[in-house]
Amino acid sequence: MTITGTPDVLFEETIRRIQPVDPDLLEGARARQRLLTKPEGSLGRLEEVANRFAGIFGTLAFPHSKPRIVVFAGDHGVCAEGVNPFPQEVTTQMVLNFVRGGAAINCLARTCGVELKVVDVGVIGPLPKITGLIDRNVAKGTRNFCHGPAMTHQETLAALCVGIEMALEAVTDQCDLLGFGEMGIGNSTTASAVTAALTNRTVREVVGKGTGADPDCLMRKISAVERALELHRENLDDPFKLLMSIGGLEIAAMCGFCLGAAANRRPVLTDGFIATASAALAVRLQPNVRDYLFAAHTSTEPGHAYLLELIGQRPLLNLDMRLGEGTGAALAMKVVQAGAAALMEMATFESAGVSSEKDATPNL
Repeated sequence: MTITGTPDVLFEETIRRIQPVDPDLLEGARARQRLLTKPEGSLGRLEEVANRFAGIFGTLAFPHSKPRIVVFAGDHGVCAEGVNPFPQEVTTQMVLNFVRGGAAINCLARTCGVELKVVDVGVIGPLPKITGLIDRNVAKGTRNFCHGPAMTHQETLAALCVGIEMALEAVTDQCDLLGFGEMGIGNSTTASAVTAALTNRTVREVVGKGTGADPDCLMRKISAVERALELHRENLDDPFKLLMSIGGLEIAAMCGFCLGAAANRRPVLTDGFIATASAALAVRLQPNVRDYLFAAHTSTEPGHAYLLELIGQRPLLNLDMRLGEGTGAALAMKVVQAGAAALMEMATFESAGVSSEKDATPNL
């Protein structure tokens, strides 16, 4: 479905269209699982995943063969506080690496048969006009949220709509399994601020080392987040104002991507800590989004567990990863596709001529 109009209309209509998954559809999938040639529950969480897919698509014969991951990139003004061990120009350099196919996400996406899209939503740059890079730059990075709002209202709305539109484009392209990731030097600091605000955890509970902060850098991260939360405390109860005050352009776009996926009834895999912070914001904006989310993996970042609890998801993988870029989502896509295949392709006891548990004769 194409929604036309201003960004406000696109955002509000997307929120309005997100409906919960019908529990009767989930029960129909569970009933199908009980007929298949295996002990009930023996495929564990693969069954849970497949059942949820059936509920999302509203059919037991749902598509699952065209996955896409979208990586959103943006820069962060809070880098001025010395919170990042890598220089800020690495964001630009890594975006070019994605486009050229040399990053970890490229390797994993190719191996897992996943289409990859790269979107500049807020990179300082400069970035050349290059095939494979989608230019949706809203602003050249955010402002330093230790001194004022990270984004204006219009920038926040525009970045949300970039994500919504990328989800709509995926649906138009008949993608049936969506995932997302990010790139942005300094964004673990931003995600930590968002996490502390959403979960009411202390800053020290949620701030981690990110891409490898040393003890001094870690203390600067903690200080920056604490000062930002104090400065913006009056705006933190409203998810939109929270995003505008202490968020990031790529975080807003990933949030919009979750909203767009849910509005169009597509399952969407979150990646690690930063991506899950975006998903948690989407759930705060529209609680029904959680019905469409699948947590790909457990990050080693300390705040990730609190976000997973908030969105009500158990991760599918635990590989001690903390890279971002959508790498965990790429790996988990093969897991969910396997669960889908088992539900739809496995023979039933009746069709295979195999005796089921209920056919067993008591030993008298």
